[in-house]
This record gives sequence, C-alpha cells and structure tokens, in this order.
Amino acid sequence: MAAGVLCFRAFALSMACLLLAVPLLVAQDPSKLSLEYYSKTCPNVEHVVRTEMECAVRADTRNAALMLRLHFHDCFVQGCDGSVLLDDTATMIGEKQADQNVNSLKGFELVDKIKEKLEAECPGTVSCADLLAIAARDAVVLVGGPYWDVPVGRLDSKKASLDLANSDIPTAQQGLLTLIAKFWQKGLDATDMVALVGSHTIGFARCENFRDRIYGDFEMTSKFNPSSEAYLSKLKEVCPRDSGDDNISAMDSHTSAIFDNAYYETLIKGEGLLNSDQEMWSSIAGYSTADTVNKYWADPAAFFKQFSDSMVKMGNITNPAGGEVRKNCRFVNT
Repeated sequence: MAAGVLCFRAFALSMACLLLAVPLLVAQDPSKLSLEYYSKTCPNVEHVVRTEMECAVRADTRNAALMLRLHFHDCFVQGCDGSVLLDDTATMIGEKQADQNVNSLKGFELVDKIKEKLEAECPGTVSCADLLAIAARDAVVLVGGPYWDVPVGRLDSKKASLDLANSDIPTAQQGLLTLIAKFWQKGLDATDMVALVGSHTIGFARCENFRDRIYGDFEMTSKFNPSSEAYLSKLKEVCPRDSGDDNISAMDSHTSAIFDNAYYETLIKGEGLLNSDQEMWSSIAGYSTADTVNKYWADPAAFFKQFSDSMVKMGNITNPAGGEVRKNCRFVNT
C-alpha cells in the first residue's frame, strides 16, 4: 500500500513538472479587451446578437450548443480569433477539416446571419471572434445558464491552422492527464477544465466519438447498475458497433435542453458518454477533478460562478499575431 502511494505521488510530481515545462499561450494584449470597446462605434452590438440568438434557440434549442462549441473550438486554436470560421481556399485548408470538426462542427449559417445583421448596423466594426464570444454567452443564458459580461475587442486572424486544430483541440478518447495538459497550454487549470466541460450538459456527441466508450468500460464505471444497463442498451441502439458514425446522442440524458449541473451526476453514476468526460471522475489521476465534479453536482451556484469566470478567462486568449475585422466571417478581407 505504501509503495503504491509513493509511486502515485512520484507520478503526480513528474506530471506537474511536465505541465510547468509547457509554454503558455501569451495573449497579444488582454488590456485591449474591454466591456466598453463598442460603446461608441456599435452600441447595439449585444442587442443585435441577442435578437438573432433568441430566434435561433427558439427554433431549435440545439443551436445553443452549436454556438458554444464554435467558440470553444475557436479559442483552442491560435486563440479566440475567428479562425475556425474560415472556409478553405485554393491556398489554405482551414480548421473545419480538422478531425474534431469535420462532419460535426455546425452553426456557420447562423454566424453568417448574425454577421449580416451586424454589418448592416455598423459596417466593418464588430469582429467575428467577438460575435462568437457574445453569441456563446447568449446561448448559455437562453437555455437557463448563467450570465457573464463579455470583454470585447478581439481581432479576426488572417489565417487558420489545420495542424494546430488537430493537435490542440481535446478529443473524446484522450486520458485525463493529456486533457489537463491541453488546457494548461491555454492558460486554463484543472478547475477551469471541469467547469468548461460542464457545457456538455447541452451537448450532443456523434456515435464515432462514443462507440469505444459504450463497447468498452461503460459497464465497469457504472458498476453494472440495472438502470445504467438500460441506458447503455439505448445507446447501443443509437450507435451499433459497426455503423451509424453520424448518429448522435445527448451527453446529458436527462435535461439536454437545459443548461444545469445534471451532467455531473452522470459522471458520478459512471455514465459519462465520452471517455474524456468520465475520466474526470473515474481516472486514478483524478483525485482533484473528482472532488470538483462532486462540488459542482452538490452546488449548482458554484458551478455557474466558475463556469462564467472560466468562460471569460478562455475568451481572453487572443491571437498574438493580431488581425483584422472581417466583413465576411468565412473569408479574410481583400
């Protein structure tokens, strides 16, 4: 027993040293982001975005999850710079073709619609990166989640990076320590990670991303509970072993249209749909993340507060290369 504890402590120490050695992404100049950035140039920016988001979420609540995911995937590659929105060109393959984006990242038409309204209101003023940050906040609020003030003033990048999208965006199959390292690279700690992944309470996953989980250790983590077995049977109907890659299932099987803390209960019950999510509760290395999962399940106010703080923290990651304000979110200005 003592030898096992010593081995685990040595392992944890070595991992901590590894994380400290990973360079953090340095924002171009976070001080340029402010709540008043558009107060004179486009004072109605938040109203315009909110109006369009209200219509979209009223039409389909899943639009909330789509916009939130777009913002996440944008910020994890080069910073929050709208690079995820760029279409492929003759000279550039964009981030939409990345493993974690292709066939799954959606909501681009809604971004186009919001951008068109913003350009009509105040041409050439509001960046696509800011549009995503504001829309993500509104998405959360419109399905019952917390409100936070969004600092704005981001610039849109002039290029995208398929390579960084493939390497930097967390995947459903990765283990806890790899996930912690990926968040650490962006200046986000394990507490931020557990809070931000809580957004899966309104998320959906493709069969391709949870097949290994349901045909793997799902029964073990859920301790062969009869109710969990019934849930697993339904998941296997949605996601057969050899087909149905694009079939989807909610990551919160109880309240998928409401932003709440119920998602954390699924992890505690061992029923997390994605391996990467369940790792936060079940991994041997998850002694601290498991405590945080417990906390957010017991105290929804604490979850909402930390989620809001972590969203601002993630949103403050800007592209060191700077950029422009695109007129069309799909293409750089000419």
